Amino acid sequence: MRIAQVAPLVESVPPKHYGGTERIVAYLTEELVRLGHKVTLFASGDSVTSAELVPVSQQSFRHNKRAKDYLSLEVLLMDHVTQRAGEFDVIHFHTGCLHYLISRHLTVPHVTTLHGRLDTPESVRLYERFRDMPMISISNAQRTPWPCANWQATVYHGLPRDLFRFHSEPGGYLAFLGRVSPEKRLDRAIEIAKRVGMPLKIAAKVDRADRRYFKREIEPLLNDPRVKWLGEISGKDKEEFLGNAYALLFPIDWPEPFGLVMIESMACGTPVIAYAGGSVAEVMDDGLTGFVVNNIEQAVEATHRVRDLSRARCREIFEKRFTASRMANDYLDVYTGLADSRMRRMEQSLESSMRSFQTALAG
Repeated sequence: MRIAQVAPLVESVPPKHYGGTERIVAYLTEELVRLGHKVTLFASGDSVTSAELVPVSQQSFRHNKRAKDYLSLEVLLMDHVTQRAGEFDVIHFHTGCLHYLISRHLTVPHVTTLHGRLDTPESVRLYERFRDMPMISISNAQRTPWPCANWQATVYHGLPRDLFRFHSEPGGYLAFLGRVSPEKRLDRAIEIAKRVGMPLKIAAKVDRADRRYFKREIEPLLNDPRVKWLGEISGKDKEEFLGNAYALLFPIDWPEPFGLVMIESMACGTPVIAYAGGSVAEVMDDGLTGFVVNNIEQAVEATHRVRDLSRARCREIFEKRFTASRMANDYLDVYTGLADSRMRRMEQSLESSMRSFQTALAG
């Protein structure tokens, strides 16, 4: 198939540091190329890919210190896609909602994977307006605010099978990996570590929007000698960080759409202690890949029980459920379905035109 992947321009594909959506776009693109498909990636110019790259901007927005107008870049991105739309069998958007304005007018099959939360009032109004857009969710829980959308499938994220090595022996620290924000609840992770008396290593990004929260709520908690702040780490450092941990803490306080770090941890063999919410119950095998908890007390108890879990079983479940190969084949099923539907519509239109023509001749 001739497939277009349209990525956000905020980060490169794959991102140098934090960036879940662009990382998944990279894994999907590489796997589709490996399977023999002709893939074109619309992304920032600092992206690295085996596909044909259409560099809409020289650098990703985050790494271009002179860039100030992200909306203009998005408009340019959509114009590039529109100009080349006829070259593809399917166009796969990962860019939120801006392309809705053009995608209704595309004659090529297209689909959108929604990577974020859908439960804000603005989102509900938007998706009600565009309920005809073909959508893919990254968890069934993500669909809850908008159950009547034109859902094509739920496709769970996947990682390249050999991206992370299996670590058979647990380390002596708890890990927190991700972004510092109110909904990620790093404060809970620090409290859990204090109560169980274990070191906590924090590899986290602080966005500009969350700096005040970090300064006010989190920074004072970092004075504990058992808490080690590492800041944002690169993708290549992630395996050692997760693989050498005793367990990953994922104490969220929001309807998590997926939670990529959970499967990254499983790939290393490291169990996860996660608060219930959003996709967690779908991604986690409670009692096998870790524990799903509802409060601090349960999290502390779960930490003591982690030693009874099999790290090999965590890796086995990752390989069964969350590889990039499985993800790519799930998406290919959607692409094929969209292409087949378009073909049937074209055939029906042709048949209708032929009947009209024959009726006119007979009259």
